[in-house]
Amino acid sequence: MKKSPEWNKETLLHSPLFAPLHPLLTEIRSNGLPTLQDCNALLAAQPLTVQCGIALRFVTQTVGKQAFEAQYEPRCYLKGEVQMRENNWHDLFNALVWLTFPKSKAILNARHYHALTNIIESPTRSERGAVRDANTLLDESGVIIVYSDTHAGDELASLLRHFKWKELFWQRREQVGTIMGFYLFGHGLYEKALEPYVGMTGQGLLLAVESAFFSWPLKQQLAHLDSLLTNHLAAPELCRHTRDLSPLPLLGVPGWAVGNHDKTYYDNTHYFRPGRRNLPG
Repeated sequence: MKKSPEWNKETLLHSPLFAPLHPLLTEIRSNGLPTLQDCNALLAAQPLTVQCGIALRFVTQTVGKQAFEAQYEPRCYLKGEVQMRENNWHDLFNALVWLTFPKSKAILNARHYHALTNIIESPTRSERGAVRDANTLLDESGVIIVYSDTHAGDELASLLRHFKWKELFWQRREQVGTIMGFYLFGHGLYEKALEPYVGMTGQGLLLAVESAFFSWPLKQQLAHLDSLLTNHLAAPELCRHTRDLSPLPLLGVPGWAVGNHDKTYYDNTHYFRPGRRNLPG
């Protein structure tokens, strides 16, 4: 059985993959893996609510088969209770993402809940399952990708959507560093990032931002991203299918892997795959 990584806050604080969590990590004083109590202490400093207005809190996960209302998404939506397991990186990162992107997580939970109830009411409608798949993929493996709302920014976003990895990450490297940003959202992806590996891929949701965004302090950027993503997810016609998300080879992002300072790094087509051929121009 693979050994779970040990808690090392300094390592996380020096990793660009964990940058969205850095403001929270600096507040954690635990010498070991933060507990449910530690997460609720962070929550006490910034009280949050779920979509229906009920206060959010982290609770111990209930074991065994549960009635619908007691399952993870319904319980969160109806009672504001986010279940956590002890000594579990996956659930810890879920809590930290809730604290970092609270409005986005709340509306994502609402989308999960309504898709579940619609499936129960109309089990033959496979579209409800597609919505849940898209929600789950974003929740577990999502990356918020922002780009400047300029012609150059649009070009970079198009390169990413069309899997032009070497052109994007090498030939346009300087622009990527100034008018494009990558922020891990999926808690499952954060768990993988504890031990990064070539092949690790996120699912990107691209959002345009004003050019000034890239000069803002991190906390201001995160708050703005939370609002942008929330507004995006509030539109029922958006993010309804997994194809609405763009695969992103994370270790291709400039500075996110030791080897990617060399252009030959991007010749690995097993990782930097050509991708879909039927995208619109």
